[in-house]
Amino acid sequence: MALYAPDGRSCAPPMKRIQKTRDFIIRNRFTIWDVGVFLLAAYVLTFLGAEYELLTAEGMRRSEVTELELGELFVICFILGSYLYVMVRRMRAQAREVKRRRAAERRARELASQDPLTGLPNRRKFDQTVARALAEPPGADRCHAIFLLDLNRFKFINDAFGHPVGDEVLCEVGTRLMDALRESGADVARLGGDEFGIIATHLLGPEAASGIALRVRDALNAPVVVGDVEHVVGVAIGIALFPRDGANAEELIRRADVALYRAKTDEVSSHHFFSKEMDAQIRERSYLEAELRAAIASGAIQPFYQPLADLKSNRITGFEMLPRWHHPKMGDVPPERFIPVAESCGLSVSLGEHLLRQACRDACGWPAETMLNVNVSPIQLRSKSFSLDVPAILSETGLPPQRLEIEITENTLAQDMPLVEETVAALRAAGVRIALDNFGTGYSSLYHLRSLKFDRIKIDRSFVAAMGSGQDSTRIMRALMGLGHGLGVEIAAEGIESREQRDMLLYEGCDYGQGFLYSKPLAAEDAAELLGEPASQQAAASAV
Repeated sequence: MALYAPDGRSCAPPMKRIQKTRDFIIRNRFTIWDVGVFLLAAYVLTFLGAEYELLTAEGMRRSEVTELELGELFVICFILGSYLYVMVRRMRAQAREVKRRRAAERRARELASQDPLTGLPNRRKFDQTVARALAEPPGADRCHAIFLLDLNRFKFINDAFGHPVGDEVLCEVGTRLMDALRESGADVARLGGDEFGIIATHLLGPEAASGIALRVRDALNAPVVVGDVEHVVGVAIGIALFPRDGANAEELIRRADVALYRAKTDEVSSHHFFSKEMDAQIRERSYLEAELRAAIASGAIQPFYQPLADLKSNRITGFEMLPRWHHPKMGDVPPERFIPVAESCGLSVSLGEHLLRQACRDACGWPAETMLNVNVSPIQLRSKSFSLDVPAILSETGLPPQRLEIEITENTLAQDMPLVEETVAALRAAGVRIALDNFGTGYSSLYHLRSLKFDRIKIDRSFVAAMGSGQDSTRIMRALMGLGHGLGVEIAAEGIESREQRDMLLYEGCDYGQGFLYSKPLAAEDAAELLGEPASQQAAASAV
């Protein structure tokens, strides 16, 4: 807010001068005090000398003058004593301030190189330690080793029990790492989150590095107790050796990270040394991920369709949509190669929406009774928007909901069952059919079969391939189909490749079949052409 004088002039310049004067006085207050005291003392001493001469000249006796001067000198001593007292207090305050600043600077240096939670060195200190170690060659038949560690299940602990519990787990892990590495002389650091780093120098080859990794795994395999709860925390370890795996710190840390990525795929506590094959795999996966993003954006991944036939009449009753990707350089990329990449890098939902939308458009050109089967990933099914996206796509493309059958794998039922039940209920309310895919190979129970109310069960191809190899396989197939029919559910079998398999399935009571006996996956145009053939030709083609 601006201030103005009565005559309309701004008060800003005077206010600025006052502020400058105030800042000057505060900044130089001790100097001003010292100068004032010395000037006062000098003035008083000069005054006393002049006074003594004047009084003596006036005829006053020296004893009286001396008595008067002593009293005034006492006053001067009091003033000087007060000054000395203040000066001593000031010096003590300054000493405390210097001590506080030095402690603050020391703490700042510690924080710059120390993790505040665990007390371990941080990433900056770790990088400095690695640089110092690499500056000292390990010598003949020896090596330096860099370990990168990532805790298993730590994200689950943080999400399920909260960050305070996660912090206590990290502190305990840091303590165990220091205890495990004390004899080896290795340095450990917390790099951030649940990642830790270790640098061990002058080791007698990879065997010594492997021994350190095993000690770390043993230390972290024991449960971490926080409160009354035991938390099992495993660890994945990636190891790079100097000079074998790299000539500088950046290259070694990157290659240890590559080895760590490989160790994390084991999903149990493990350690891996870097190898050139790993590096090639990581580069290939990175390339595949970039190309996959571009393929999804451009629509290069297209739906193909494999017929689903009635075993009694051999008539085609529907198609299962299967994604196909033809890359200009890599050729035909199989789904088992790019689907896991899409799931791991967050592309499965957008890919699934693209394929479902295109498949619904294609199905609109089929006969009205032909079904469209679409297999969805667990990530799609656990997406809270999936139950809204499917009806929206059906409305957009004009495909009736009762012609769409969503296939769920058994493994999906092992996670977030309440959310799966909610999603399935919403889809069924919208008129969409639900099928259980790969039945017999994953996690399901009678409770799931009853509560989710599947319209169809698809028996996995592994059971079909085993038929005829023994009575046990036939009994298993018979039991699976009996269970489905007992619940009033249609039964379909996957992977039918011969007429003998089809006849056996038909004899055991299977309703529908799918496999190369009927057709390989077809492009949209070929599928529509197949449906355009007379029913007799379809049956004849299926019987070949």
